Amino acid sequence: MILLNKDTKCLVQGITGKQGSFHTEQMLKYDTNIVAGLTPGKGGQDFMGVPIFNSMEEATEEVDVNASIIFVPARFAKDAAFEAIRHLDLVVIISEHIPVHDSMKIMAYAQEMDTTVIGPNTPGIISPGVGKLGIMPTHIFKEGNVGVISRSGTLTYEIASELTNAGIGQSTAVGIGGDPVTGSNYVDILERFERDEQTDAVVLIGEIGGNAEERAGKYIAEEMSKPVVSYIAGRTAPPGKRMGHAGAIIQGSSGTVASKTQALNEAGVEVAKKPSEIVDLLKKVM
Repeated sequence: MILLNKDTKCLVQGITGKQGSFHTEQMLKYDTNIVAGLTPGKGGQDFMGVPIFNSMEEATEEVDVNASIIFVPARFAKDAAFEAIRHLDLVVIISEHIPVHDSMKIMAYAQEMDTTVIGPNTPGIISPGVGKLGIMPTHIFKEGNVGVISRSGTLTYEIASELTNAGIGQSTAVGIGGDPVTGSNYVDILERFERDEQTDAVVLIGEIGGNAEERAGKYIAEEMSKPVVSYIAGRTAPPGKRMGHAGAIIQGSSGTVASKTQALNEAGVEVAKKPSEIVDLLKKVM
């Protein structure tokens, strides 16, 4: 497993909000090690036994914590992310509709501080058997040895469910986020899966727009020893249309299903035409 393991001690920013409290309860039920919450003005209270602090400084002085998940409105997300990046090793930004210029500042600061950021606009991370820092439904995941990386939450769920129903468990599933500017990209996560002893194969779920999957293909060809299979969404998208995510914009011939499929095929990655084919492709390479 990667990113989220037994040593991860999590803090929830925005724990008392509607989304924060709902998903904190779900994460706790999945045995995620949540040690603190953060809501300015609510310090001294607790949520389901989790102590709440007014600031990151206060929380890190009182509790041993190394990861954060952010459930704050978009207009406050940059400040929340900076606070987390300054103190922690891993920051998962669930918030969506964050302005692109804010995201660019967040990622520049994360790079400067050598902090891993997942998101924004992500379903998060789940390591079955350990916990989740995210909003995904846990019943469709199963402990195992296949890593999953995706730009799309719903496709992650669909393919994870297909894998689980076929008896194929997952080591970790990571939603990198669907925005034009995100923290960790496919290559960052592929590098981690390549080094991870519990991951034997990887499913890469892509979609039209940008060149992230093409860059992943280059990395796979040059650096990956583990088998990778893929599915690219947007096969029937009309030219020039944006499909779902802000990052899913086709410009000219780049960013199309055809260009992504070609790049992955050249790296030895078989690309499924529909999500239900992933299981059979995996069985061929494992």
